[in-house]
Amino acid sequence: MTFGWQTLLSAIFPALVIVAALKDATSFTIPNWISLALVAAFAPVALACGVTLSTIGLAFGVGAVALLAGMAMFAFGWIGGGDAKLLAASALWLGWPAVLPFIVITALCGGALALALLGLRSMWLRPIAVRGPAWVERLATPGAAAPYGVAICAGALATCPDGVVAQAISLLG
Repeated sequence: MTFGWQTLLSAIFPALVIVAALKDATSFTIPNWISLALVAAFAPVALACGVTLSTIGLAFGVGAVALLAGMAMFAFGWIGGGDAKLLAASALWLGWPAVLPFIVITALCGGALALALLGLRSMWLRPIAVRGPAWVERLATPGAAAPYGVAICAGALATCPDGVVAQAISLLG
């Protein structure tokens, strides 16, 4: 397989996390098909890009731990179920050790998202926001959920170059 095809295949991850963020921001849902597609595509893409079987196995372990952590956060009501699945699928693609900065950056972006939503939901900005599209009005509704998929996407995109697939491709080039 040529370098161009490997680069194209590696674009699956960022493309799908962007779709998840957009869907979450506009509807407060992340469809299951996105996380399932990420999980299903990982091993074939990783193999095609030269990732070793041991690294792929470790990445699946990282994803499983992230899924357990996401399920715990969902149980506490901190994130939604779609967020938990997207977090795990992203952790799978990033693998070890890129998952550590991913978690930190995602948490920081989640804090920034919360502050932005507080501003949008304030008495100063909310009257302007409700004149926009219905999805902006939903974002501006006080007490509404936060589309945490946006923060997960930001963390994933920031750390994507350090993920196992991107690192394997950089070794080829």
